[in-house]
Amino acid sequence: MTNRQLYGLVGRTLGHSFSRSYFTEKFEREAIKADYINFELPEIEDLPGLVASSPGLCGFNVTIPYKQEIIPLLDELDASALMVGAVNLVSVLPGGRLKGYNTDAAAFGESLRRLIGDRPVPEQALVLGTGGASLAVKAALDEMGVHTQFVSRNEGEGRVCYSRLTNDIVARCGIIVNTTPLGMWPNTEDAPAIPYDAVGPSHVCFDLVYNPEPTLFMRLAASRGAAVRGGLEMLRLQADASWRIWQENR
Repeated sequence: MTNRQLYGLVGRTLGHSFSRSYFTEKFEREAIKADYINFELPEIEDLPGLVASSPGLCGFNVTIPYKQEIIPLLDELDASALMVGAVNLVSVLPGGRLKGYNTDAAAFGESLRRLIGDRPVPEQALVLGTGGASLAVKAALDEMGVHTQFVSRNEGEGRVCYSRLTNDIVARCGIIVNTTPLGMWPNTEDAPAIPYDAVGPSHVCFDLVYNPEPTLFMRLAASRGAAVRGGLEMLRLQADASWRIWQENR
């Protein structure tokens, strides 16, 4: 048996992971006897085998596309995960039980508040994308009293498709959040297809993508005078929250 703690990131494609470098540097800096590994799973159904074959596993983060798919495989959900409906953090409890949490919502909310600063909080927001990260964003916006309009590639209940986005819709939504991977390295010249001409100095535009920073979405919004922020600060905040939860459960 190993006396080293083991943590990791579960996702499908993890070639350039913030989490691994962040925690590896943290462990070295603070002389913590632990490792952080990227666990690439072709299917989320491979998770029980991964847990069974990983001695010392104390917890792991969860990323695209498994933040919702992982829920049926967990033994317990924290109130944060129940509220959001998505999991980005799992703690391995004594006896091997898996408990899911969501630290994305609180981290996004904190980073967004810092970006807004002293200005009035806009009443409406556009959330680009409908995956697990978008649910965390909506939960944070709900807490701030902001009404959310989802935007997706396909029309559906509670969402509008990109082709139906008008200048008027964009103009009245003072917060625009990209929760899609569009613009992420190496596809750095991609950006959500919204009418950027309707973005102005009263807008706050937040991109959950953190590599590169700034993204094309951020550059286009900033060129119209909007306040912009990428996802790096949010990632740091949720990573710190992950570590606190893992240590509380040990």
